[in-house]
Order: sequence, then C-alpha cells, then structure tokens
Amino acid sequence: MSRKIYIRNFLIAAIILLASSFYYLPYYVSKPGMAKELEPIIEVDGGYDEEGSLMLTTVRMGRANIYSYILAKLSKYQEIFPAEMIKYEHETDEEYALRQLRAMDTSKLSAIEVAYKKAGIPVEYRYKGVYVMSVLPDMPAEGKLKPGDRIFKINDVMFKSSDEFKQYVSKKKKGDMIQISYVRNGKANRTMLQVMPFPDNRDQLGIGIVLEDDKEIIVEPDVKVNTDEIGGPSAGLMFALEIYNQLTEDDLTQGFDIAGTGTISPDGTVGRIGGIEQKIVAADKAGADIFLAPNEKGAHGSNYEIAVKTATDIGTDMKIVPVDTFDDAVFYLENLKEKK
Repeated sequence: MSRKIYIRNFLIAAIILLASSFYYLPYYVSKPGMAKELEPIIEVDGGYDEEGSLMLTTVRMGRANIYSYILAKLSKYQEIFPAEMIKYEHETDEEYALRQLRAMDTSKLSAIEVAYKKAGIPVEYRYKGVYVMSVLPDMPAEGKLKPGDRIFKINDVMFKSSDEFKQYVSKKKKGDMIQISYVRNGKANRTMLQVMPFPDNRDQLGIGIVLEDDKEIIVEPDVKVNTDEIGGPSAGLMFALEIYNQLTEDDLTQGFDIAGTGTISPDGTVGRIGGIEQKIVAADKAGADIFLAPNEKGAHGSNYEIAVKTATDIGTDMKIVPVDTFDDAVFYLENLKEKK
C-alpha cells in the first residue's frame, strides 16, 4: 500500500471515528465523579474552622455515544439509563440543566434552614416570585416564555408563590388574556398570553408552564454557598453539616475526612439519592474515612445497604454510617473520638 493511500485511509477512519463520537444514543451514562471539600465553597460569616473535612460526592452524567455506551457496559461502576428515566417528556437539554440547578438551589435553602434551626438561630424567607422551569408544547407560553424566566406579576397583581399564581389563573375563563411581567437576564419584560385548556386535561386551564417558587433565605450570620455548575439535590445533608459545623464551636469532624450524600428536607429528613455506588467509589478515591449514607429506615435495597455492599466489593476501609435524619448524623459525629 502506498504512503498516499495509507494516509487517505487513516484520515477517512479518523473522520468516521470523530463523527461517530457526536452521534448520541437514547441513553445516559453515569460514572463516579468527585468528592469535594465543602469548607472552601461554604462560608459562614465569622464561622469556626475544622480540623478534618466534610465532603459532598458527585456522579458524572452525560449523553451516551457509541464509545461511552460500550465502555459503560464493560465497567462495573458505570450505569446506563434510558433517556426517559433522566429527562421528562418533551424536556429540552436546557430545561433539564435548569431543573438540576434549581434542585441544587432548593437543597441549599433546606440545608441552611436545618443547620441554623439546629444551632438555635431564627430563619426567615423572602419570596420574589416564581421561576419558569419548563414550557409545555402547543400551549400559549410556547415561544413567549423560557426556562429561567422569573415571573413576578400577572396583570396588575403582584404575587409571591406558585400557589398564588395557580389560584389566580384558575379563576380565569378559557380565552381570557392575561399580561405576564417577568425578568429575563436581568431585564424586565411583559407579554400577553391567552388562558387555554391543557391538551392532556381539558378541564384544567393555564398558559402551559411548570413553576417553582423563587425565594431567598434570610439568616444572621450570613452564609454563602458557591456551587458553580453542580446540580441536583443530593448534597443537602452534607451542606447542612458543613454549615452547622461552622456555626458551632465544637468540631464535628474530629480530624476525620467525612464524605456523604442524601437529600435534606426542611424537617431534617435525609432522603434517597441516585448513584450511591459511584459516590462510594469517588469518596474512597478521595481518601475519606467515613461515609454517611441514607438509611431509608432500614428498607431493603436502601442507599445504606447498597453502599455497604459496594464498600465491600472495592475493599475500602472507609466506614459506612446509616442516617435517617440530620440529627442522626450530628449525633454520630458528636460522639466521634478525635482522630489520632
């Protein structure tokens, strides 16, 4: 084979390989992410330092191409999910990303509330309106509103919550026109929309948007949580522990590196998350001594049960601790003996 033919065939093969890497399958692949220390990204004004560390854990999730799909099939701690298990019907990539970021924001608010209340510090909320989380196809808002818009007024009525918004619209009649005032990219806008029945429920009227409350928490001392582009609700427990640890003089870490996961509700309940196996792998690679896992009240197949199995499989010395509530986690850490 001549050199010219060899180079031509090589280039053709390279182009085919490159092009096929951009052909996405109707699947998502998740793999171990990272264990990230929280002290550098959470700052309570005048907060206390810690000897060890509290860490959130993540998974890496992405659309599958041919190569990532094959690799996931061959890898023990990568999982493949059909696209419909990850994204809602008709949900765009933009709406999915926004939903994950809003879930993180909600998680942060719950974590702050839980931590401050545990420390005996009062909490207040200021409501600013509602966020548009998604826009339904073939409804009046399509092409007029976008995910991320913050609605603060209908006609001349100011309102604070999604419930108030829904109650106001529900009193309208089919065909009524309403003026929506909203903020997009820091600029106030207005648009006129017609109230219409939903395609899948002709008895329900609306403009075709999915809403979530936009609110900010007011606490003293102030707290900043800088999560950048990390999405999802699963860091709630660890956020709450880091905030509480900075609010109180006694160091919960006792010099240990403590990773964990779990959603957090305003009442302190710790909830199940996805990707527990990948998070155990990530925490072990980061050198964590302890991992806090949602116990789900001892249910069969709980995050804790799967975490213990994964820890055994990878041969880690990391201790897996079950927690059902924020108080469970604090109680366990308060009774740790200082690391030698």
